[in-house]
Amino acid sequence: MRLVIARCSVDYEGRLTAHLPEALRLIMVKADGCVAIHADGGAYKPLNWMNAPNRLTEHDDHWTVTNPKGETLTIHLAEVLSDSRHELGVDPGLTKDGVEAHLQELLAADPTAIADGLTLVRREFPTDIGPVDLLCRDHEGHAVAIEVKRRGEIDGVEQLARYLERMDRDPVLRGVRGVFVAQVVKPQAKVLAESRGIAWVEVDYDVLRGARAADLTLF
Repeated sequence: MRLVIARCSVDYEGRLTAHLPEALRLIMVKADGCVAIHADGGAYKPLNWMNAPNRLTEHDDHWTVTNPKGETLTIHLAEVLSDSRHELGVDPGLTKDGVEAHLQELLAADPTAIADGLTLVRREFPTDIGPVDLLCRDHEGHAVAIEVKRRGEIDGVEQLARYLERMDRDPVLRGVRGVFVAQVVKPQAKVLAESRGIAWVEVDYDVLRGARAADLTLF
């Protein structure tokens, strides 16, 4: 990973245009090619970014990042305070807590708890940016990628969206749809999932593990 602290301004041109005025920021270039510009605030979310695949061209006073869609991110460097590189190695990924891991196991044993007609293809299906929890097929044979969380937050939806983008490049999986599954899906996560074309499902952990019967509803 390359970390650059610089006084810079940033211009994005693509589906829209955006401008960040000159300020001191952190520019992060990851091993997978992702370029992200961060301020000293705003939690984990960058001010602007360009996901891989892309092409980074460095000039004396600016960088240009372009992707196959024709989008361009131009970083104008007024002053570079620090430029360092760090070899992080292969990340083992997030270790799920006991409930989340068991929830994934229960859903893999019976994917119809998520939706009728689902059959499991594989748990921890690998992509080049990490494994998606469950890969299933629906009753028509279409691929369905499922990400399982104990609590459904916005970052989980973002994670699944990244997996779907990578998986859709595989001709065997093309057209893959996503389902975000959690015991509780937060309202903001529901809105984001629906805007990305991702379905969401809330499941009852106690019912899945047989600790209590499912609630009966009279219509």
